[in-house]
Amino acid sequence: MARPPLPVGTHGKIKVTRKPGGGFVAKAKYRDFDGVTRLVERSGHTETAARNRLREALRDRSAQSAGGLITGDTKFSAAADLWLREVSSAVETGDLSPNSAYLYERQLCNYVLPALGELRIREVTTPRVDVLLQAVRKRRSAATAKVVRSVVSGVMGLAARHGATATNPTRETKKISSGGQRSVRALTADERVRWLAQLEADPFAVRKDLPDLTRFMLATGVRIGEALAVSWDEVDFDARTVDIEWTLVRIRGEGLRRIPPKTDSGRRVLPLPLFAVEMLQRRAAAYPGEGPAIGAAAPVFPDTAGGWRDPSNTRRDLRTARGTEGFAWVTSHVFRKTCATILDEARFTPRQIADQLGHARPSLTQDVYVARKMANPAAADALHDELGT
Repeated sequence: MARPPLPVGTHGKIKVTRKPGGGFVAKAKYRDFDGVTRLVERSGHTETAARNRLREALRDRSAQSAGGLITGDTKFSAAADLWLREVSSAVETGDLSPNSAYLYERQLCNYVLPALGELRIREVTTPRVDVLLQAVRKRRSAATAKVVRSVVSGVMGLAARHGATATNPTRETKKISSGGQRSVRALTADERVRWLAQLEADPFAVRKDLPDLTRFMLATGVRIGEALAVSWDEVDFDARTVDIEWTLVRIRGEGLRRIPPKTDSGRRVLPLPLFAVEMLQRRAAAYPGEGPAIGAAAPVFPDTAGGWRDPSNTRRDLRTARGTEGFAWVTSHVFRKTCATILDEARFTPRQIADQLGHARPSLTQDVYVARKMANPAAADALHDELGT
């Protein structure tokens, strides 16, 4: 009966013989990743030296044959360095936002490397990853644990592509539960009136230009970074539209940057309600000089120096203006949810509302951004008419 072949990527018994001219040669058969078994040999002045040199050659051959720099014996931290290079490349090609890359690197350093960095790739198992994820979930939050899971999955996915592991251990980890999903809360008609009145009566809010910014976000449903990135050349008063082509983000080491949205659905042309057009016309008329020229790239909602306004600072201004009482729950995203809820109540389709918000999936719009309806007495009347007799 024929002897079974060596498994791919492994070698047979190492044999060492003395060379006629002095020294030793170590030999072993190695089955390459193309399925062919080849003889590999290395020499040394001593038997031990020859054996060690052959072992190093076989190890390197395994890594090269696998098509990459990562093997089962590679430290997780080394594989993570290679993965970060891929992340940087994704940012350069526009496939990943700089802020996402920064978040991945931060959570890698804060949580992943302290737990897994010194392990070999073959030692990173599902149980070990699961323990890490549940610890982060308990100590920090479900959101942080999900980012950590993405980081570990990215590193181990790269290792799998290099042939260092057959499976990605994150696949079978326990699902990270966020607990009960919070219901969407949008501003009611009465709350909208009171909120704007509160802002208009607050010198701080007026100085920070929050009333008009709120009106614009309610009128369009855009994100705060998108609202602050709008320039005058993207406002068409004749067509009563605004082009959403950019968003503002602060990137570590680079400062505030105006970048395109991450997806094609994020680039959109939005119709403006009449009240928003009138508000923008008023702002244009009050612009220094003779108003913004056609094609002017000046921001519609500038900072005090006339430049682009930092979204993080603006969120902080909103927190200050909302106070700690009745509107303490209001964030910039509430304006976005309010816009979506108004359109839903006006019987716009989920697809139409998703297009307004710049979502690729209408299901995200429905689940996250549209407030649930209040109790409908008409439903009880209809059921009584059919079933109550």
